[in-house]
Amino acid sequence: MADSPHISCGRDFFSVPDLSQALSSSASDKFHFICLPIAHPRFKREYIKPVCLRSRPFTRSDLLLPSQDWNTLVVGKVSPWINTDSNDDVERKNSEQALLQEIAYAVHLGLPAIMVNLTKQPCTNLAALINGICFDSHVQQFWIRVPMQSPANEIDNSLFEDGNKQQTNCEVNNDTWEWWNSFRTLCHNTRKVGLALEIGKELPTPREVKRWLGEPIRTLIIPTKIFLSNKKGYPVLSRPHQQFIIQLFKFNVQFVISGSNKMLDKGMATYYQYLDHLYITKPPLDCYGQFSKGYEDYLQCPLQPLMDNLESQTYEVFEKDPVKYNQYQEAVRRALVDRVPEDKKDSVTTILMVVGAGRGPLVRASFAASQACGRGIKVYAIEKNPNAIVTLLTLKQEEWGDKVTVVSSDMRDWTAPEKADILVSELLGSFGDNELSPECLDGAQRYLKDDGISIPESYTSYLAPLSSAKLHYEVSQCREPNKGPQAPFETPYVVRLCNVDIVAEPKPCFHFSHPNKDVPIDNSRSTAIDFDIQNTCLIHGFAGFFRTVLYKELCLSIVPADHSDGMFSWFPIFFPVQHPIYLTESSTLRVHCWRKVSRTKIWYEWCISKPHPIPIHNPSGRSTFIGL
Repeated sequence: MADSPHISCGRDFFSVPDLSQALSSSASDKFHFICLPIAHPRFKREYIKPVCLRSRPFTRSDLLLPSQDWNTLVVGKVSPWINTDSNDDVERKNSEQALLQEIAYAVHLGLPAIMVNLTKQPCTNLAALINGICFDSHVQQFWIRVPMQSPANEIDNSLFEDGNKQQTNCEVNNDTWEWWNSFRTLCHNTRKVGLALEIGKELPTPREVKRWLGEPIRTLIIPTKIFLSNKKGYPVLSRPHQQFIIQLFKFNVQFVISGSNKMLDKGMATYYQYLDHLYITKPPLDCYGQFSKGYEDYLQCPLQPLMDNLESQTYEVFEKDPVKYNQYQEAVRRALVDRVPEDKKDSVTTILMVVGAGRGPLVRASFAASQACGRGIKVYAIEKNPNAIVTLLTLKQEEWGDKVTVVSSDMRDWTAPEKADILVSELLGSFGDNELSPECLDGAQRYLKDDGISIPESYTSYLAPLSSAKLHYEVSQCREPNKGPQAPFETPYVVRLCNVDIVAEPKPCFHFSHPNKDVPIDNSRSTAIDFDIQNTCLIHGFAGFFRTVLYKELCLSIVPADHSDGMFSWFPIFFPVQHPIYLTESSTLRVHCWRKVSRTKIWYEWCISKPHPIPIHNPSGRSTFIGL
């Protein structure tokens, strides 16, 4: 649906006397598929002992539709009376047998998804059965139908003589997210189990809504009873419901309309038309969204420009950023103005060195800044990538001339013929220091004058705990030869975060300033950060961001609270944990993070010590490191 001009929407039926007629009417109402019971609704097993098989058919024949229609147009629903976690042994065994029979028939038909109701806890036996089926059969997808809020919340306690007692009873296992979390955890977070979330007339609190956004929602079930009627008699949803649905569009979610038509003078097609209208008229993607389209929740290894020479395509992508180089240009302009007074601008030439010049975007920005403020500059462009040097030399010959000296060298090894007034670099990674900006600039600062200016002058990394079953599953599927099973979970990934819940506001982690006046210079770091957890949640790892001060008050940031509008040069970084951490409401999460330094490499280690400790990830850089 992400690239489709229209939404994918199905219609949910309680019963289907005539399958062909149901498909035909749904198609005429613009629905793409239907949800119907696998077994006849009247087919309910007698609770007899011993449990016996029935000989007569329990559902319709597979000859009613061709295989392609079964495979694409029908979602099967397991009978709602099935209770595989019953305390009654006979009821449980009858339910187990019925569940297996219905699912086996759905697999026989090749249905694309099977919907199972999750109505209470415990659900351990149901999860065990579903998990076994996922491993032992060719079932394609389970949709676990979970109400966004417990039906107990809709009970009017004033109807009971002892209302307080009734409310106390209702509060037990009243958090439906807990139902879902328990179920998917028991099923090993398999991709074959997705969430079919059913919204009610009232949405939960914004914090609880946000928590659902970190879950693998496959479909959103919308009952017709929650629709309102507008002035023309057409179905519409309340503003909060609209806002929630619009957030789901980016997750490629399918929708299901459940219930009978409440707009008697309008057809069922009006429900689909309304949802499709929301999709078509959703806010357009900003520059960041357009650039990152297709990369949502896609794991990428961070760049290592010190070890590896970047390719031309990589340079080209980042040079298209509409924000970063404008900010750099303004930073250089202000530094030039501060460096050279107005009365000396015609007689003083500022020495400016671009370290890590790449294909020259910072050189261009520096000349644009020079022209804007009327200060003359002499530029040294230092670059270690021999392939990028070809481009720099061509630009020197065709555009820059003697105003630029191109230097093919590692900035840490070059001996400068003169000192620089301004040192300009773009060596920052998604976590600030993870592309070894501190080590590179520490090596280059020896050819900066004592009162010289470094752009950027400082940067700070940030961490925030996140919940994302999708990301954790993607990490679990990463396998590298000659590395242990823990290696994927000890590797940071650059990722465009989408189907995630940032459960607490990001907090500062590591800070670096340039030029670095420390003696001796030590770029190792260690920190412990406490986060207050407001909602019960499952932590799958940590999101990393950074904020940099280019010059004085000029900043660039990928921290969500003050992300530089329109800038797309950096996606966040993701530090996974091998085993998800369950946290209760109002608890404290203490995270430890280290930046370790040796003679040949830099690496990160991270762990949790509170509320309970987990093993330190990536000790001694055993799974991943950044080479010096």
